[in-house]
Amino acid sequence: MPLLLTDFSWSQTLSDLHVQVPLKGATAAQVDFLLTERYLKVHFPPFLLELFLWQPVDPARSAARISGGVALLTLAKKSAAHWQQLTAAALDEEQRRAAREKALLEHQERTAARAAARAEKKQADRKFSLKTMMKLEGEQRDHIQQLKDQERARTSAELEAWREKRRERPEGSLACPGPNPRRSTPPPPEPEPPAPRVPGRILVSFTPRVFPTALRESRVAEEEEWLRKQAEARRAVGGDAAELRDLSEQERSPGWLKEKGDKCFAAGNFLAALNAYDLAVRLSPRLPALHSNRAACHLKLHNYHRAVESSSRALDLLTPEVRDNAAARARAHVRRGSAFCQLELFAEGLLDFQAALKIDPDNRALQCDAQKIRDIIQGTSAETHAGAC
Repeated sequence: MPLLLTDFSWSQTLSDLHVQVPLKGATAAQVDFLLTERYLKVHFPPFLLELFLWQPVDPARSAARISGGVALLTLAKKSAAHWQQLTAAALDEEQRRAAREKALLEHQERTAARAAARAEKKQADRKFSLKTMMKLEGEQRDHIQQLKDQERARTSAELEAWREKRRERPEGSLACPGPNPRRSTPPPPEPEPPAPRVPGRILVSFTPRVFPTALRESRVAEEEEWLRKQAEARRAVGGDAAELRDLSEQERSPGWLKEKGDKCFAAGNFLAALNAYDLAVRLSPRLPALHSNRAACHLKLHNYHRAVESSSRALDLLTPEVRDNAAARARAHVRRGSAFCQLELFAEGLLDFQAALKIDPDNRALQCDAQKIRDIIQGTSAETHAGAC
């Protein structure tokens, strides 16, 4: 429910009323005015000023402006006289409601009349513009037609003058003229066509290419990378041709060999698993999982130098470092770190365990192993951390 505003002031002259309404911090966009002959409303949430005027005013000649946080309303009186009071005598609620409805109806009618007047004026302006355009186009057409008529009259006059001149010429003047000296001149001889060109051969040498496309249409870097991979595959298969000759097509698959190695490792047959991984690496040397699993086999067989080498190769292939290969990188770091520790290279092993912890910081086993290596490096006993691990 709005709050009724009472702290306004007013003054008058013989022809005008001046009402000052404090806006209490409201902006101009928040203020709404409604004025009819006997009703004034100023609304800016949550405040409302509602005045039922003592005498009628002229809304068309009235004005309102906002300055310095105050709304200044100038209401033009319909009759020049001094008012005894600003508002009418005390009205009951029913009279107020009727006055509001009447004021709203008057405001709507006035608004509709202004809209109709604007529409009528707009239509009149459109008709005027159309008439003006049609008048200009008519004048332009008349001017063009006038130019055409003048040109037609000039041409007709020239044609008539030519006919008159022909009629005035004697008949003997139409006799055949004498020989034309230009026609008596023989035409120049046609030039002889050039002799045929002597045939010959042009030897063209092309850049040797493995691919059928032209060099300018090829991507040299990608093609060289493809050729390098093909050469590595041929060397891998050709070097072990005697060993692979007795294998079936299934046994030559790196995926099948990896599954075979995994089963042998799970069964504890680490040497058979290592042989399977070795053969798979020969067939597909760029699979990081094969090198990492081979490092695990070397750890079990106490081949620690080979374990370091295979783990390092796996980490080289696990690039770029993305979320999908995080687990594989962590395993490779742990296996290389374990091999370093078995070789008593504890500082290098700690670096690998710390790298694994960066990938999996919540792994409790990795935290305990890293702490044990720190204790060994610092020369303290690992038993002080046994309870925590």
